[in-house]
Amino acid sequence: MEKLNMLVTYLHARYFAAADDRGATVVEYSLLAAIVVGVCIAAFSAFGGQIASVLTTLTREISFPGVS
Repeated sequence: MEKLNMLVTYLHARYFAAADDRGATVVEYSLLAAIVVGVCIAAFSAFGGQIASVLTTLTREISFPGVS
């Protein structure tokens, strides 16, 4: 009888308890989003001045082509 209880417990844990892993998926996507945001912040912090310079030059050239 003890082996039957152990088998039933195993089967229940294997097929019914593990079926609901939606919470883990949400956590994984949240961590991925946090990593992407962190990389973006680091990139903008490191290259912010250079990006601003490029955008300023592009804006000036689009608004007034040929004028320095």
